[in-house]
Amino acid sequence: MSLDSKHVKKLNEIPYSVLDLAAITRGGSPTESFKNTLSLAQHAEDWGYRRYWLAEHHNMPGIASSATSVVIGYVAGGTKTIRVGSGGIMLPNHASLVIAEQFGTLEAMYPGRIDLGLGRAPGSDQFTAMALRRDHRSNGQEFPEQLEQLMIYLDEDSNNNRVRAIPGEGSEVPIWLLGSSGFSAALAAKLGLPFSFASHFSADYTLPALASYRDHFQPSKVLDKPYAMVGVNVYAADTTEEAKRLATSHQQQFLGLIRNKPDQLAPPVDSMEGIWTEHEQIILSNQMKSSIIGNPDEVKVQLQAFLDETQADEMIINSMIYDQKARLRSYEIVAELTGMKN
Repeated sequence: MSLDSKHVKKLNEIPYSVLDLAAITRGGSPTESFKNTLSLAQHAEDWGYRRYWLAEHHNMPGIASSATSVVIGYVAGGTKTIRVGSGGIMLPNHASLVIAEQFGTLEAMYPGRIDLGLGRAPGSDQFTAMALRRDHRSNGQEFPEQLEQLMIYLDEDSNNNRVRAIPGEGSEVPIWLLGSSGFSAALAAKLGLPFSFASHFSADYTLPALASYRDHFQPSKVLDKPYAMVGVNVYAADTTEEAKRLATSHQQQFLGLIRNKPDQLAPPVDSMEGIWTEHEQIILSNQMKSSIIGNPDEVKVQLQAFLDETQADEMIINSMIYDQKARLRSYEIVAELTGMKN
């Protein structure tokens, strides 16, 4: 993506957010995961992060955020100002009315602080998807129709409908579309909605998806111009060696997915040699190549390069770090580098 220099953004000119999967560490428990989640959310709020999103996944031993709406309420109740939402709710897993009611309820409890990010993947394997979805033939292709139905339930004029979402109607919960390919980019552009791309695990499609979204964007009552957020894995530490070591927990977890053996988040190791094969290393490195790993100076350079490349309006940061203290420090470093935390 070639850009005129006058359009290049600086790190302190965009907002930053947090993506959390409420990781369950090896030997840990969901109870500990939720305590860590709330602690990170409270620190993120203090450090100036804009929003804190939880992701829906199922049948994953290392992820505790399956009941995403419940965890959002827990985090919103333990914070004061940061926006809290879903990154995302996998809409084909749910009835649109249920999601309208859940997020209408959250918005009523925490006015002006709730985001509804939506995806169309199952957030799990095909067998779990069959257990989640009433129609076993559902493959996400009905997502546009479900989205339209959801938006009708949330509309302030829905009081004329036979079926109403209460709470929900007229709640004005912001809807985002999430994606890792071009499908949601095109739909977000058509509907004039904000778009968040999963660059943190789908790096190759990032620029094409962003270009499609921006090129075909149609203004709406929600947005008059495109607004794109990109996901990025960040592993920041005071030394390069420690940052590389911290990143191995996520690498091991991703390796488990490649092998179809998902597991809890493992402690970091000094080296992945002997843990992955050469072929697995290539797959994993390509899948996670937008990850940013290093000391503060290195992270700053890499973040700016990623911003130069994507011209994102916002970044949402995922840091699957085993040790909670190290995870907090990683997010704190980003807050310092970007000017959020003085």
